[in-house]
Amino acid sequence: MAEEIQDDYNVHQTNTFKDYLRIIRVNWIPVSLITLAGLIVAIIYAANATDIYKSTAALKIARPQGGSVLTSPLLPEFQEWGNDRFIANEIEIMRSFTAREMVAVSLIDSFYRDTDKSRYSILLDQKPKTGDFENDIKSVDALAISLSDVAIDQKRGLDIIEISALSPSPFEATLIANVYSQQYKTLNLDQNRNQLTLVTNFLDEQRKEKYDDLNSAEETLRAFQERGGLIALDERASTLISVLSQFEAQKSATQVDLMASNKVLESLRQELKAQNPRMADYLTSLTSQKYITAIQDEIAKLEVNKQVAVSRKDGLTEESPVIQEYDRKISELRKQLDKELEVLKAGIFASSPEEVKELTQKIIAEEVRNQSLETSIKELDKIVQGYEARFMKLPKNAIELARLKRNSEALEKLYLLVEQRYQEAIINEQSQPGNVLIIDEARIPLSPAKPNRKLIVIIGLLLGAGLAAGYVFVKNYFDDTVKSPDDIEKRKINVLAWIPPFESIMAGDHSVQFIVDKLPDSIPSEAFRALRTRIQFSRINTESLKTILITSSAPQEGKTTIAVNLAGSFAHSKKKVLLIDCDLRKPSVHKLFNRDKVPGLIDYLVGSAKLEEVLIKAEIPNLSFILSGTIPPNPAEMLDSQEMRSFLKKLRDQFDLIILDSPPIIAVTDSEILTSMVDGTILIVSSENTEIDMMERSVELIRRENTQFLGTVLNNFSYKSGYGSYYKYYYYYSRPDGKSA
Repeated sequence: MAEEIQDDYNVHQTNTFKDYLRIIRVNWIPVSLITLAGLIVAIIYAANATDIYKSTAALKIARPQGGSVLTSPLLPEFQEWGNDRFIANEIEIMRSFTAREMVAVSLIDSFYRDTDKSRYSILLDQKPKTGDFENDIKSVDALAISLSDVAIDQKRGLDIIEISALSPSPFEATLIANVYSQQYKTLNLDQNRNQLTLVTNFLDEQRKEKYDDLNSAEETLRAFQERGGLIALDERASTLISVLSQFEAQKSATQVDLMASNKVLESLRQELKAQNPRMADYLTSLTSQKYITAIQDEIAKLEVNKQVAVSRKDGLTEESPVIQEYDRKISELRKQLDKELEVLKAGIFASSPEEVKELTQKIIAEEVRNQSLETSIKELDKIVQGYEARFMKLPKNAIELARLKRNSEALEKLYLLVEQRYQEAIINEQSQPGNVLIIDEARIPLSPAKPNRKLIVIIGLLLGAGLAAGYVFVKNYFDDTVKSPDDIEKRKINVLAWIPPFESIMAGDHSVQFIVDKLPDSIPSEAFRALRTRIQFSRINTESLKTILITSSAPQEGKTTIAVNLAGSFAHSKKKVLLIDCDLRKPSVHKLFNRDKVPGLIDYLVGSAKLEEVLIKAEIPNLSFILSGTIPPNPAEMLDSQEMRSFLKKLRDQFDLIILDSPPIIAVTDSEILTSMVDGTILIVSSENTEIDMMERSVELIRRENTQFLGTVLNNFSYKSGYGSYYKYYYYYSRPDGKSA
């Protein structure tokens, strides 16, 4: 069973290129109509399509270089990502709704300022409600959604991004591309300066606040001196106050830096949480590990001790051995911290998506800086407390003045430090460049980019041809009928001959069915002669081939016509032939000979007629026939009777060949009964009518009866419709000088 299934599968897999061409040729009318329909639709579409113009602006995007005022020197630069990944991220920013919303606002503003509003299309609703352009303009959100059609692509191998806009208006396409590029440049600059702007605003507030505090402290000191208090302090007290106020100012300035750092961290964490909610807390826990904080604490202590050493005014400078030793130790600790942080970065970046790595880098840098500031504040607080103890030992009458002077000097130094930081922040903010350069502004196109009418027509033609081919192939796939001799031979079933259709040669004339007599020089007649010859050759395997059964798989497959003409063909070859109509279900031989079917075979078998009464000689010499006779209620029993066997045996001695026309073998058992009584059986298969599985079942039934299966005859085979090789064969035999005898 498995082998049969595999054989059937192989049969269906053996279609060749010629088979496909044949299928198309056979179905050339639907193929032509469908292809023509596709072509016509394409032509109509191309003729009515709206011209679309394309305008392109080009931007160069570079990765920002260098650090910022917020980047701690303790953290080295991370490895740079590939430029392609960086530019891909920038393209996504450009495609974001935020960017499109900015562009939409700017476009709408340009629309209202423009006097010629007829140049706009995309900015307007598709179905304007009024003739007033200003009332028909889209909302910001609707226009932002429409701008998602703007193409933003990177030029391969370059750091260049092209922004291409399409519009029925060449002016509008150019405007959209230019506004998009300009708004993205602005957005990029704002993003690059975002953290710097945050710090600048905070330092500006602190600067104003410290200035007011300084004025208040100076006014309090002046009022105290005017009330008759001490005017001046001795040198020892003045020196102490100067040093103490310096460290207090440094501590306060560090606290201001810490507050600014906290604001930056909060902003960065919020941005990171939008992309990865758990990453921010995870980064804090990593940078707070003991071995990292221990190194930071040691660095902070050394830096504060260095400041203390310089503040003692012992003539120490940056070149002094003591100061250089501090710098050496600090440098070694920073290198050690860098290595630890590199290990952390490697672990984080290995599991982080590319789009959060840059943000993660900024947060790690700010976390380390923030912790360093906290440690510095603690160390400075210890120094201040030490000087506080010495301050409290001053004479009681000088303590109040010393406190006021200390506060005034501390606020003055703090204000100067904050002012310095503020000015640095302004410079850093203004000097922070964007990384976008518009290298080519969009220009108004002179010709439309779409539609490509030639391409549309070609595509329409190809689609039509493809649909047509698909139609015929699908139709052929589901059409499980025999179409050509190849369909039979592929299943290892012998094909004796193929008969072309000939019913239309003389329409309405039943006698035309007997074509070997009426039209002996026709192609169908030659086909019957070929069938006769092959049957004669089949006698090589059989000593005596005197009785042949003609059957089919189903009704209306032309078995009777084949039987009559085959009998006539043998009669023309000087053979004494007898044709018996054994189709007792639906006899039709009598129609071809224009005779009454009674008396006939059944009448003889039941004894109501003699052989001489049922045996009729045809007009063709050497041909006789016996009609069906009276239709019995039990045809199978009549054919399976001893009388039938004796009848055939008796006739064998009187004729050279007996041909039996029987019912379809699958429909009834009559043909199966008769196959056991004859020397050979021929199965008639109708082209594009007989189903393949029914043909195979019929062959199986015939072979099961242990009779000689001579083969099949393919009837109604239109050899001119895609079967060139068969046509050449019949063309040769249809020529006057090529006729066969």
